[in-house]
This record gives sequence, C-alpha cells and structure tokens, in this order.
Amino acid sequence: MQLWFARGSSVTIREQLVTQVILGILSDDLAPGQRLPSTRELARRFRLHPNTVSAGYRQLERDRWVELRHGSGVYVRQRKPELAPSSPLPLDHLIARLFQSARELGAPLSTVRSRLRQWLELQPPDHFLLIEPDEELRRILADEIAQAVDFPVRSCSLHDCPRTSEGAIPVALPNRIAAVRQALPEDVEAITLQVRSVPTSLAGWLPAPSGKLVGVASSWPDFLKLARTILHAAGFHPDALLFRDARKPNWQRGLQQTAAVVCDSVTATRLPPGCRAIPFPFLSEVSIAELRRFVAFITHPIESL
Repeated sequence: MQLWFARGSSVTIREQLVTQVILGILSDDLAPGQRLPSTRELARRFRLHPNTVSAGYRQLERDRWVELRHGSGVYVRQRKPELAPSSPLPLDHLIARLFQSARELGAPLSTVRSRLRQWLELQPPDHFLLIEPDEELRRILADEIAQAVDFPVRSCSLHDCPRTSEGAIPVALPNRIAAVRQALPEDVEAITLQVRSVPTSLAGWLPAPSGKLVGVASSWPDFLKLARTILHAAGFHPDALLFRDARKPNWQRGLQQTAAVVCDSVTATRLPPGCRAIPFPFLSEVSIAELRRFVAFITHPIESL
C-alpha cells in the first residue's frame, strides 16, 4: 500500500497514518492477515519519529483494525467476512451436485422437485436496499448505486432493516456488513460494498498542482475530514484547499474561484454554475460490476439459463 505524509500540516502525522491504513483496509489495498511495516521500518522509510508510528498502531489496535502479535508484528484483522466465490463449474454440474446432496440427505426426488418449484415461483427481489446508519453517507451511496445500475434503490438505517428487507437485495459497507447480517433473517443474502482505492483514484491528480486553489465540498462531514487528511498527506498545501460543508448556509461561497472542486456525487449536482466538479466515487469498480451482475441475473433469468 502506498503511504503519504505531509509535515507541517494541521493534520497530525499519526492521524495521517491511521486514516490511510483504515482506508487501505476498507478498499482491500490491505488484505486481512497482511503484515504492516514494523514501527522501525516505517519510521526509517519516511523519517518519522518511532513513537508517532507506535501511537498510530496502538490506536488502530484499540479500534480493532489491526492486531499486535508480540514478537511477530502488526497485522490486519480478519474483519470482513469472506464472500463465497463464484463457482467455475458449469451450471449443469451445480445442478448435479444439488441432486447428489439431496440423495445424501435422504430427500426423495419428489420433495426436491417440489422445493425447487417453490423457489422458482418466488417473487424475485425488486430493489436494492442500502443499509447504512449515517444519513448523509447513505444519500451519497444510494446516488452512486442509482447511477451505476438500472434498478430501484432504497435505503434505511440499521434499526429499520429487519422490517424493510422483504423483496430487497440488502447491501452494506464492509464495516457494517456483520451487524446487517445479524439483523437480517438467516436466509437473506447481503452484498458487501467494497470501497474504492484512494491512491488509485488520486493517481491522476498527482503531483499536487502548485499555485491553484482547489475546493473540497460535501454534506458528509467525514468526507471533508478524510479529504483534508489525504490531500495534505499527498502534498496539497493547506492554503491551496478551500473546504465547504454543504449542510451550512452559503456553503457555495468562493467555489467559483477554484480550479476544481473535489466532492461527492450528490454535492456535484449542487455546485455553482461554472465550477469544475471532480466527483470522488466511494464504490469500487468491483462492487459496481457485482451489482450489475445481480441485476442481470434477476431481470434476465430466462436468458441466463
């Protein structure tokens, strides 16, 4: 994973380290079980104080993002449940295995046929259900999904999901998926939405432009916080960044004087005329492709068979 650190920033080096590691875990730049650089190695490579690196690792351990194995190092925790991989076998082999398993269970063929008929006659899901407790983030993610797929999208908080999941394909972020699956009925499948890699998304904008004012706008407070940390660490001068909270009055003030505005997909539609928007997507291409596969499977079942 690529790391950046900016000295003299209003964001501490420790916070820059913690934020980038968390984003790396959420975007799968850092895999479960992966060993992080040692405190000494990281301090030497980036000329940081070892106590700063150690403090960042301790915070990540307290927040259960990593685990410290004494005498071995710091490792990414096994936080995200593994999704079942798509089988490489042809569909006929899958069906054959189903009947073989039924025989091993002692289920008669008539029962298998009856159950299959009931499953095939079920009403297929008719919408995605985004389950996310943060209201502002929920709006942004729902908008991204709606732009990516031609399929209805609804959203709710974690508190509402047990009674609103009927007819839905539940989806949630990696750090919410465990709680979502506990709240849903056992036979309801939920999709984990993977987060886009921040270094990959920033690659086209580095090195940081000099002498230009760049705006950052969003109605989600954590977007502004994360953007400040990452952009500072990537070399953007604090005086060259103009931050605007889109929930506040007159938030658009000054944005027309910027070279471009980094924002979420919802805020991008609310910028003043003439502003160059740089929408920063949260969902990874892998997640978008997975959502599209679900839509194709549901809406074109005959062609799929």
